Amino acid sequence: MTTLASSFFEVRRHGAVAEIVMNKPDRANAMSPDFWVDLPRLLGELSADQSVRAAVVTGAGKHFTSGMDLSTFGNLAALFKDEPGRAAYAFREVILKLQDSFSAIERARFPVIAAIHGACIGGGIDMITACDIRLASADAYFAIEEINIGMAADVGTLQRLPKLIAPSVAAELAFTGRRFDAEEARRIGLTSSLHADAQTLRDAALDLAGQIAARSPLAIAGIKRNLTYARDHSVADGLDYIATWNGGMLRSGDLMEAIQSKMAKRDAAFADLRPSKIPG
Repeated sequence: MTTLASSFFEVRRHGAVAEIVMNKPDRANAMSPDFWVDLPRLLGELSADQSVRAAVVTGAGKHFTSGMDLSTFGNLAALFKDEPGRAAYAFREVILKLQDSFSAIERARFPVIAAIHGACIGGGIDMITACDIRLASADAYFAIEEINIGMAADVGTLQRLPKLIAPSVAAELAFTGRRFDAEEARRIGLTSSLHADAQTLRDAALDLAGQIAARSPLAIAGIKRNLTYARDHSVADGLDYIATWNGGMLRSGDLMEAIQSKMAKRDAAFADLRPSKIPG
């Protein structure tokens, strides 16, 4: 088990699986400024480590996350003391940086699984909608909280949620800000499974991540890239993209290893991907 340095997160290694733990339980893992800086950095470092093949995002304590720390809003308010045009430009740049912290989840080479217990509100919804898979415990509850403080969610929920669940349901949840429980989250398709408690949830998430990590990392990277591409493009564009992808990537020895291991009734063994480095 190794740990990457962070003031907000604890990163634990379980073989090829990285567990990224939001570790501010005394503040319900509220997303303070260090959260937004550390999350994309850690994901970048983990993606550069080819021995990492899957990740699980969890929260320490009673809750997954209560969303953005209110102290962050205080820092943002100072921007509006500037000349209006310059203040608006600077505020837009801040929003884009916050958005990128969650887009880093999509950019990660490996699948990211959200294991959600307790509160997952506000920025928590933005975060989990960027994850590849979402699991929840029975005590989990959710809310698109931004409408309750007089704003539209602006770091991913309104863009990603309607592509995960029925758009009408996403609209209702965004307009009302009402809380919904783990059973409803599963029923509307936001989460894929429901577990009795936080520990059972964590075990299930790590087990699922381990199953993924045992597969071809090249195939897993291709699946993730193509699922994201297909979400944002037409069927015709997606078919063309996967044809080009497999045309270039399917020459790997992983295909033969998978076939031979199945015939021999043994577990397949797939090599890590090669590190990506700029020559020089």
